Amino acid sequence: MSFKQILGAMRQADQDFRLIEDGDRICVGVSGGKDSILLLYALYRYQLIAEKYDHKHFDIVGIHLDMGFGNMDFTEVKEFFSKYNIQYIDYPTKLYDILKLHPDNSGRISCALCSKLKKGAIVKAAQEYNCNKTAFAHHADDAIETLFLNMIYGGKINTFEPAMHLRDTGMDFIRPLIYSFEDSIVSSIKELDLPVVKSTCPNDGYTKRQDVKELLQSIYKVNPQAQHNFLVALSNTEQTKLWVKGKDWQHEKD
Repeated sequence: MSFKQILGAMRQADQDFRLIEDGDRICVGVSGGKDSILLLYALYRYQLIAEKYDHKHFDIVGIHLDMGFGNMDFTEVKEFFSKYNIQYIDYPTKLYDILKLHPDNSGRISCALCSKLKKGAIVKAAQEYNCNKTAFAHHADDAIETLFLNMIYGGKINTFEPAMHLRDTGMDFIRPLIYSFEDSIVSSIKELDLPVVKSTCPNDGYTKRQDVKELLQSIYKVNPQAQHNFLVALSNTEQTKLWVKGKDWQHEKD
């Protein structure tokens, strides 16, 4: 999938889930990784498409939460987005200091707590910069992995939504890359020569998500079509059939 196709997938996701509306001001969470860097640039390019074909205008601002991990140089990222007049902001936090005070049972920083704290921090930053929506760079593979993580470790068939509203803060979360797969994002990063900053998070590559990612890759090697089918299944509500306890099956027609 080329970058042009990623823009097409973004427009399809926007149409299917009404992610972006006229007048939106969208905070894009920028970690420095490939997904978030591509998302900010893709939304910059998508502005022209949305205005031309869908007659809607929206603004974007990239906000990087400085977690405090250290040894992450964002100079090239800042220079790149400055070249395109894309607003980019470094937002200082003390999240890593807090995480070190509350390790998980294995003594490592807690990914669950990190996710919760980052969500609160990005909402705060977005509100400070007058944004009504926050865009995350979760893609199709992330959604599938989350589904399997919840089934394996949580006993539930569940993944995150392409869009959601937080009533307590009034903030909307959107995921415009939901129809794009990770390999397409990697290809587009190379195609566009976008700057990427390697994460220095101590948990990077040592998580349950990484284990599930590797499990899914082994499935795709045997059945490549499974990747597409898993994505289709996430919205195939008409063909969902699960057990219902107490159901009167004797009087139900086939």
